Amino acid sequence: MNRDFVREMSRRTFLGQGAAGLGLVALNSLLNPRLSAAGQAVGSPSRGAVNPLHFPAKARRVIYLYQAGGPSHLETFDYKPKLAEMDGTPMPESFTKGQQIAQLQGQRLTCFGPTHGFKRFGQSGQMICELFPHIGGIIDETCIVRSMWTEQINHDPAHTFMNSGSIMTGRPSAGSWVLYGLGAETENLPGFVVLVSEGKGGQMQPIAARQWSAGVLPSKFQGVRFNSVGDAVSYITNPHGVSPAMQRDSIQAINALNALHDQSVHDPEIQTRIAQYEMAFKMQASVPELLDMRAEPAHVWEMYGAKPGDGSFASNCLLARRLAERGVRFIQIYHRDWDHHNDVKNNIVFKADEVDKPTAALITDLKQRGMLDDTLVIWGGEFGRTPMSQRNGRDHHIKGFSFMLAGGGIKKGLAYGATDELGYAAVEHPVSVHDFHATMLYLLGIDAAKLAVKYQGLDVRLTGPEGGTVVRDIIS
Repeated sequence: MNRDFVREMSRRTFLGQGAAGLGLVALNSLLNPRLSAAGQAVGSPSRGAVNPLHFPAKARRVIYLYQAGGPSHLETFDYKPKLAEMDGTPMPESFTKGQQIAQLQGQRLTCFGPTHGFKRFGQSGQMICELFPHIGGIIDETCIVRSMWTEQINHDPAHTFMNSGSIMTGRPSAGSWVLYGLGAETENLPGFVVLVSEGKGGQMQPIAARQWSAGVLPSKFQGVRFNSVGDAVSYITNPHGVSPAMQRDSIQAINALNALHDQSVHDPEIQTRIAQYEMAFKMQASVPELLDMRAEPAHVWEMYGAKPGDGSFASNCLLARRLAERGVRFIQIYHRDWDHHNDVKNNIVFKADEVDKPTAALITDLKQRGMLDDTLVIWGGEFGRTPMSQRNGRDHHIKGFSFMLAGGGIKKGLAYGATDELGYAAVEHPVSVHDFHATMLYLLGIDAAKLAVKYQGLDVRLTGPEGGTVVRDIIS
């Protein structure tokens, strides 16, 4: 508080308003953990808002292989021989009457059988598409959830819902919630890192930065996107003539000014700004080392099917493992082009070629390094695809689709839940997006119902006001 301002205030006004202000700050720190969490974040690694944990944690970190655009469960993990038998025949109205359909509404609905064969893999004998032999080779390490469903049928709101548990913009993403709840494990890298890769075989749906936003949480908890090609972070190197010592002096001076300002206004975003300046300085040393992957043996590059500097999904999977080794809490890879409204038969071949080998390699690599047991690996998109044809492709579908999970306390070699005989709706053990989020948080030691912040008088949660149910049957 400014000294001149204090002198101008009467003693009675100062005591009345000052005491109320201090009281409100104290009360808000109890009702709204944003303030205390932001304060802890300075000088990270931070403890996180959930301390101690609500449950014994089975996982310490998450690697989320987000397949943006909506992978077809019918060409990946959900074997439907009855749909193949009915290929080209009218879709029974009993399945679709009164149901929400994206671009097929009002059109003649025709059954569209799987465009590729399925095979049994592993000792568990799970049926998956034959285009994914490498994933088939590690299928006994995974759990396939075949009964996912969601609420949003168009890409952008579906991404938002899958990432934040809400269709309202401004809600924290799952990675932000995890970082906020658990805190950071690294001093030199962000706790939540986002990577994006592109391929061929679909429509290039945009991925908005709000998908990794911190929303109503302090911005320190938002995801930091690393570029897949070139410098991972813009301006990571100092300009010519600026030494590390000069850079350190500048940051210390800026942070000292920010700290003085914070003493007056007590704004958690100032604490965030101080932490971000510190993190940026540390990243100037840590990021080049992270990206210098020349030390990786040739057989590792071959295992992933990656090439240095190509920005591919495979390279990002290898980078995800390196980030996990260095203590990054939440790593999310967005791989685009799964929106197969046309020519799903050929386009799924391209996608399988891009993701099959590196996905299996990542799980294998984590296991070999003793990291899979405490790393939760997630593979899935925002929704599935229709069992009805859209020309020679498939429309958006929300009633049933598949996710693959591995490590981090997940049962191995399990197929959980099921859609009906045509792959239209989840009918056995349906798993909602909120259930999925609640289960992920549980594996990390967090009770989803208790991970909340006050915003405009309401509790904001990843699992929404209605909450979610932990899917305990898939937990080891």
